[in-house]
Amino acid sequence: MPGRAVSVEERWEQFYRWGPYALLALATLIAAATAGSLEMSRAATYAAGALVLAAAALQLWWGRAGCGQPGHAVPGRIYYGVRTALAFALTWLNPLFAVYAVLGYFDSERLLPKRAVRPGLIVTAVTMAGSQAGGLPPQGVVGWTLFGGLFALNGFLTLIFAHLAIREAEAAREKAATMAELERANARLEQALAENAGLHAQLLVQAREAGVADERRRLAAEIHDTIAQGLTGIIAQLQVVSGAPDGALAREHLERAAALARHSLGQARRSVQNLSPAELENDALPVALRKTVAAWADHAGLRARFTVTGTEEPLHDEVAATLLRIAQEALANTARHARATRAGVTLSYMGDEISLDVRDDGRGFDPVALPPRSGTGGFGLAGMRARAERIAGTVTVESGEGRGTAVSARVPLVRNG
Repeated sequence: MPGRAVSVEERWEQFYRWGPYALLALATLIAAATAGSLEMSRAATYAAGALVLAAAALQLWWGRAGCGQPGHAVPGRIYYGVRTALAFALTWLNPLFAVYAVLGYFDSERLLPKRAVRPGLIVTAVTMAGSQAGGLPPQGVVGWTLFGGLFALNGFLTLIFAHLAIREAEAAREKAATMAELERANARLEQALAENAGLHAQLLVQAREAGVADERRRLAAEIHDTIAQGLTGIIAQLQVVSGAPDGALAREHLERAAALARHSLGQARRSVQNLSPAELENDALPVALRKTVAAWADHAGLRARFTVTGTEEPLHDEVAATLLRIAQEALANTARHARATRAGVTLSYMGDEISLDVRDDGRGFDPVALPPRSGTGGFGLAGMRARAERIAGTVTVESGEGRGTAVSARVPLVRNG
């Protein structure tokens, strides 16, 4: 199986740990091989050997003290300074020890504080220029001239590379900071997504509960407007039958009761299936209202008039059904409570709005002092208002003792299609 790929950072760490040993050993071998040709004295040879041992000891100390890690600031400065001094002294004794001195170019940024990097590089440049000029100290005018030129070249290149290295290090730090910020942002985003998921689940539950509650209210209102009113009419017809003096009249009222029962059954089925009222299945709202008012007047035994104002327009099914149910409820309340002799229904098309007005000349009531709805009572005004509010409409009531009642529903005119 192939081994794990070694990163660039890991290779540099290996160089910082073992490179000094390798370069010191290489420089020592080269210097020993050329000691005769360079005419090193016995004292210089012994001094070089002692300095090599000192450099090796320094490297062992550094390996144990810091293992080349940049976090050891003070030991790192000591290590770099002593090693640079040893490399300078060795190069003074034998120019070929510059092979070891070149280490100063690689880890100055890593071991020295920022303000000391350039001075450290300059010292290394002096050592390298002396080696390249033939040894330290330079001999004669030519030697010093050559040393000066090489030092200028080494110093210039050193500062350029140091500047580039510093820029690269800063870019690396910025990249690391950016990556860290991105990781924190990702963590915050994951947390926000988790919170949003929880909120979404909560909203779904609330929406489901609201939908169930709204459907219950819709069915309750539909049952009240269809089955309850139909049963009321059936009871009224049967009561007439029980007191009818002849069979023909009794049969007439029985037929009316049966028709009401069949109609109520059909309306109940349509309500459960959330379909439009049967009156609107084949007729537009004005026609359905006209028929509803006429049928109500016949059953209630009262005079009733239906009027349309404005230009008739096709209405959305929900708008038409809402206004029809409000009209039916208002007329049912008139028949049950108003003791009226006549009633009037007006449907008005008014641009972006449509209104339905149901009036009677009954005994009236105080709209502010309505009794609370009981378990056996109807939905009444509250039901009408709830229906209108579902399509962004309103219902207002004007009434008073002995002054009749006017119910006005105003809803947006939403055209069909």
